[in-house]
Amino acid sequence: MSKPNILLITSDQQHWTTLGVINPKISTPNLDRLCREGTRFSRAYCNSPVCSPSRSTIITGMYPAWHGCWTIGVKLAEDVPTVGTEFSKAGYSTALIGKAHFQPLASDPEGGQTSLECQPTLRDLDFWRGFCGPWYGFDHIEVCRNHADEYHAGQHYAIWLEEHGLSNWRDYYQEWPPNPAATAREYTWDLPQELHYTAWTAERSVAAIDKSVQEGKPFFLWSSFHDPHPPYLVPEPWASMYDPADMEPGTLTPGELDLMPPHFALTQEVSPDYSAWKETRFANHGFHTHLISDDKLRKNMAVYYGMISFMDEQIGRILNRLDELGIAENTLVVFSTDHGHFLGQHGLNAKGAFHYEDLLKLPFIARWPGQIPANVENQSLQSLIDLAPTFLTAAGLAVPGVMQGISQLNVWKGVQQSARDVAVTEFRHQPTTVHLRSYIDSRYKLTVYRGHDYGELFDLQTDPDERHNLWNSPDHVALKAQLLQNSLNAEMVREPMRYSRIAGA
Repeated sequence: MSKPNILLITSDQQHWTTLGVINPKISTPNLDRLCREGTRFSRAYCNSPVCSPSRSTIITGMYPAWHGCWTIGVKLAEDVPTVGTEFSKAGYSTALIGKAHFQPLASDPEGGQTSLECQPTLRDLDFWRGFCGPWYGFDHIEVCRNHADEYHAGQHYAIWLEEHGLSNWRDYYQEWPPNPAATAREYTWDLPQELHYTAWTAERSVAAIDKSVQEGKPFFLWSSFHDPHPPYLVPEPWASMYDPADMEPGTLTPGELDLMPPHFALTQEVSPDYSAWKETRFANHGFHTHLISDDKLRKNMAVYYGMISFMDEQIGRILNRLDELGIAENTLVVFSTDHGHFLGQHGLNAKGAFHYEDLLKLPFIARWPGQIPANVENQSLQSLIDLAPTFLTAAGLAVPGVMQGISQLNVWKGVQQSARDVAVTEFRHQPTTVHLRSYIDSRYKLTVYRGHDYGELFDLQTDPDERHNLWNSPDHVALKAQLLQNSLNAEMVREPMRYSRIAGA
């Protein structure tokens, strides 16, 4: 049998419930097709609910504390080993199309952090015409940094826009340098849908697949979509595809935040004081008021759903191309996202240092005809850190000892019940004041905070919506002690072992 192709398709900041197979409110026929033709894993977790650390974990198979990209605004060092390098050495065509976000929106040469993903480099199209890789183990890259109309637009996507006749593409994006007086676009974008970066990601992914087939090489392709990450902005017909009145946002139960760490309750104040958590000049995601009108929340949700449905349509283009080329049978396809999203759950919006299931749990699907069971839901624990070692194992390649993930291939194939009994998620936005870690097992979730005696303990079996924090419950002292011990053991287990012991001394 020839080496399998590996196709990783990801979204950005997608709530785990936004699949049509489990949610009749949203239309995702192509992702639903993947579910029918493969296995949907209903307990998949990110290892950091922040873009750069999570994406760095995907390509390194290492936790943020080890690969070094511990939050946004921090660079993933370019000498860190990646899964793409291993595939490239094995003769694969390796490509990244879409969003990267391995580097910050600023450069600091004196501090050792240079960045290609910052202005003015982002809009230096001559540079990007001459640079398509290699980068982080990908021999070929075509990347785009922005979400919606953010001023981060540029790179290979902007070149593509000009090639498609949109020489005035800057008119559709926020000004650079930023103009605080400019009126923000909201919900409906006048950019033609065929020129949207979602369509670009699909088109260029298909082109990368075609090129690999023409060269007679197997491929490792990451097709990295940008949506439905806010701003909530998308072209028609997707902007008005869903009626806000039909949306069912999450809710906050009166009193549920009383037993939570103090930064949770502050989200429900008009002008919360988060100064105690601001250790550096940079803001913390989510540390602001989350109060929002019901009308606005429903509209946000409707457009969020529209962004996902547009992405789903474009994912269909990629899947159809695999069929047209006759290579679907020999292609392992995985769909997931980098982390979740809040749409009113627990009174929260978007993301932040709030380790509820809405933010940590992911949509996750694996399809490999004849290898992975079709039309199955699997509740085994999955973790993004496992993607790299699983892909390498599927291709018959050795997994480097520096990788901390576990190969899930036998679990995906249905011949092993589980490969891990614990998932670990890290979050750091400040060096010490916003530093937390969650331990998740088959039933419980435990979250501890650096330097604080508060925390979280949820029984996900009896309290799946996480309304009742048991951290200070007198009836759960023994359980808490056991889980704290288990979490310490999980910390020891996840330490990498680069080499096996081969001698007595």
